[in-house]
Amino acid sequence: MPEQESELTLSEAASAALAEAAAQDAQAAQEAAETAEGAPVSRAEFDQLKADRDQLLDRLARLQAEFENARKRTEREQAANRDYAVSSVVEKFLPVMDHFELALKASGSAEQLLSGVELIVKQMEEVLRQLNVTPILAVGEEFDPRVHEALGSVERHDLPDHHVAEEIRRGYKLRDRLLRPSLVRITSNPKQTNE
Repeated sequence: MPEQESELTLSEAASAALAEAAAQDAQAAQEAAETAEGAPVSRAEFDQLKADRDQLLDRLARLQAEFENARKRTEREQAANRDYAVSSVVEKFLPVMDHFELALKASGSAEQLLSGVELIVKQMEEVLRQLNVTPILAVGEEFDPRVHEALGSVERHDLPDHHVAEEIRRGYKLRDRLLRPSLVRITSNPKQTNE
């Protein structure tokens, strides 16, 4: 974050310098116009004004280059930070991928394969837990449109009306932020609606 503050300070300095350069350029132009109206300008004054203008243009070009370099440096740093964040997450999933590949190569029975896949799912859930990703509770819970997406309703008498009867796809949260809602079917309890 301190780097970002220095970037902002640099752009503010660049803006201030540009404004100062423009003001000085305008003042020099005004002085030249007043001199032109009153009396002829000497060669020395003309050369001085031209040198001042060239100096201001040079400062402006340098400030623009500094600003452009700072912008490019910020973009590179942001890309590097994104790559680092992605790599640290991917690194946690590589063992899970290894176990899936081993399961595909396995030549055991269907029960053994099922048992292996269940272990992989538990490993995946542990990785998600380490990343602060938690599943959203669904079945038996009251329907909440903020975290559940209803795909239909099912008539059931064992659950209260407008509660989740089936979870079709599990939903997840990253801390308190919704990553994706749970796809569910909700109960329609005619006994409760008639009462």
